[in-house]
Amino acid sequence: MRAAVYHRPGAALTIEQVATPRTSTGDLVIKVRCCGICGSDLHMADMHGPESGMAPLPAGTVMGHEFAGEIVEVGQHAGDFRVGELVTAMPYLACGSCVACQSGVGYRCARAVYSALGQERGAFAEYMRIGAAETFRLPAGVDDIRGAMVEPLAVALHGINAARLAAGESVLIMGAGPVGLACAMWARFFGMRDVIVSDYVPERLAMAERMGATATVDAGKQNVIGSFKREAGKRPDVVIECVGLPGTQQLAMDYAPMGGRIVILGVCMAQDRFTPVKALTKELTISYAYMYRRQEFQLAIDLMDRGRIDPGPMLTRTVGFDEFPATFEAMKRDKTACKVLLLT
Repeated sequence: MRAAVYHRPGAALTIEQVATPRTSTGDLVIKVRCCGICGSDLHMADMHGPESGMAPLPAGTVMGHEFAGEIVEVGQHAGDFRVGELVTAMPYLACGSCVACQSGVGYRCARAVYSALGQERGAFAEYMRIGAAETFRLPAGVDDIRGAMVEPLAVALHGINAARLAAGESVLIMGAGPVGLACAMWARFFGMRDVIVSDYVPERLAMAERMGATATVDAGKQNVIGSFKREAGKRPDVVIECVGLPGTQQLAMDYAPMGGRIVILGVCMAQDRFTPVKALTKELTISYAYMYRRQEFQLAIDLMDRGRIDPGPMLTRTVGFDEFPATFEAMKRDKTACKVLLLT
């Protein structure tokens, strides 16, 4: 099968023929229909050295963890799934029966094997092996394009849940990438009064307005907290940091009010420094939100099926294998693109 293969930090992905996966006990093989490029894919493809905080990906890794596809093979003890069903899945294979799995946090399972990180091939490929315990059928109202967006919607929903929002509150979302845009969508869905998104890229700020933001702030031209206060009449009740660069956690502390809440969703893969006394004297509550619960994945699917939410406005482009390596490289520099999908 064809796959986009990583070989070393900074090198372009290459389209190669690799072995097609086969099922084993408790899993499925899907024909991948589409897979999104995540910001973490871009970071991991360039990651090297101890300063990154993580080991480089192994040579030969096939990334891609935001996907939808059609079942082509059902393994033993894989439940009642059938060949031909359209599905998506959480990007790991776990035991399905331990306390973590049964609680909806299978990524904490001691036996979890993560897709797209070198342990198991991801979805930048024609076929992929997925765990039956981690798989969700896509209903009639969710096509493969939107099915491939469930994963970033679940990430954002997990962050929104960590924020403990109350209807009528005001929220500042730092960063208008896919997760920040999805946070804006969820915040409006759950009844926030002011949902204000800051970013440096005008194209992404325009997307934020289409995704539910009540206002936006161009962080390169405007004072973020001053603009927020003019719009909302006060500082934000909650700051959600979706940038993940050194310095942005300190900014979130600066923006928050006395007794405010901060949720960190941005994945910073470099060393960072901040001044704890700012958080201390303000008595801030700071939460870090990682991945998602199974229930959040399912809710994103259900609400899309009912037409209650729509991630469509953040879709920038779809590409095939021939264009994919160049598109992937360009996204490391071009921040006007938001959600780009590989169609296999």
